[in-house]
Amino acid sequence: MTTNDAPDAVAELVVPATAAPAAPARSMPQPAEPDPRMPRLAEAPGFSEWMLQGWGEADRTPVVPSGAAEAGARHRGRLGEALPGRVLAVAAGRAPMRVNDNAYEFRADSDFLWLVGAAIEDAVLVLDPVAGGHEATLYLPAPFRPGDAGFFADPLRGELWVGPMPGLREYGDALGVRTRRLEELELPADALLAGTPAASGPAAALSTRPRSSELDRVLAELRMIKDEWELEELRAAVDTTIDGFAATALEIPQAVRRGGERWLQGTFDRHARTFGAGVGYASIVGSGAHAPVLHWVRAEGDVDPEALLLLDLGVERRSGYTADVTRTLPASGRFSTAQREVHDLVERSHRAGLAAVGPGRDWADFHTACMEVLATGLADWGLLPVSVDEALSPGGQQHRRYIVCGVGHHLGIDVHDCSTASHAAYQGAKMRPGMVLTVEPGLYFHAFDETLPPELRGLGVRLEDDLVVTGEGSEVLSAGLPIDADGIEEWMARLR
Repeated sequence: MTTNDAPDAVAELVVPATAAPAAPARSMPQPAEPDPRMPRLAEAPGFSEWMLQGWGEADRTPVVPSGAAEAGARHRGRLGEALPGRVLAVAAGRAPMRVNDNAYEFRADSDFLWLVGAAIEDAVLVLDPVAGGHEATLYLPAPFRPGDAGFFADPLRGELWVGPMPGLREYGDALGVRTRRLEELELPADALLAGTPAASGPAAALSTRPRSSELDRVLAELRMIKDEWELEELRAAVDTTIDGFAATALEIPQAVRRGGERWLQGTFDRHARTFGAGVGYASIVGSGAHAPVLHWVRAEGDVDPEALLLLDLGVERRSGYTADVTRTLPASGRFSTAQREVHDLVERSHRAGLAAVGPGRDWADFHTACMEVLATGLADWGLLPVSVDEALSPGGQQHRRYIVCGVGHHLGIDVHDCSTASHAAYQGAKMRPGMVLTVEPGLYFHAFDETLPPELRGLGVRLEDDLVVTGEGSEVLSAGLPIDADGIEEWMARLR
């Protein structure tokens, strides 16, 4: 239901003496003058008194992924060891308002999720140094329950509006961490702050304090190495994403007839929300001339039955861990000659990149391997104005006209995980067991690029797989989807 007719603003209610204080309400439109035909509930003592009575207990058990609380405790221990003696605070954030009293769906800050194991809007985790480590306290807002004015008046935290909500006791029991009311939060001036503080409410003062670049960096670098629970979450996210690719590919004929790119985007998004928490990022669905557009999330075009269809999709689990997989499909089920040639070159580049992933290898190795294959292929087609060596030189890079993006990144609780790590720990580092990354070379031939022959204009191909670095090499988590043209055609034929 979409509505902006909450009974009355919390501030205008007659609050019984026994009611908990209401947090500042997010703005809601109010009529200039009351209509006598519609009495204001704030002016009806009988209603307020009656609403205090007759409520039983509701099920307020938090939804916490299996193993998430234990993983959060381990992660807090690693963070405390990395920054001993410091007060550390990480805020979960708040969903922005979409319109009136309707907020966007809440997605907690990734560092908060990694340390706590559950998404709790407005919450702040504080690690206080104690002998032998840190003690964790989770500060969170109490929901509005029977007896609170906001129970029936606040459309964002009132249980009559949003349903039963866990509170301090329930989260404390489920997560194994001490909880306190958010209003009790006080941080020393030298505390290190990360996460996304809310700009209003009891913890609004945090939003004026600078984020700690040191804490951001340390968290990102700790998150680079996934433990076994995290790897299982990522495997599950990838498996669900592969199922989503099949569900989406099955709908191509319908999308051609009616619905276009948006029908396919909606198909995957529904799958992600049904079998996960939702999508890990805005689903990219590009047909024909939209396939070369790197982040074509608008999905407002038709699906051309003779063109390539680029699908970059990922399911996010309730834990926050997401897949990130791309395949480029011929909408007809069969590649044309030109489409296959481009796809084959990207496949060769992709396989070279996959082979360059392993423990002790430079992070840049798979990038170099992918680019060498692409530059050589483009030169063979006569598309480079210089030699392959000159193109691959730091001052050349002419081949990057057709692939301006990178060809891989860390993956985990963010689709572009660990982005605040130092260069030395990320691009300048060696690969280590437990790292999870994507390899995703592509060629993007825009329809209006006049350096290309007509048969290549409007073709876009990307292949992307998710890998975990192991002690001996790597494991391709998304190997359940074929990457070669013949395999893709056979997979599509089996689906249909």
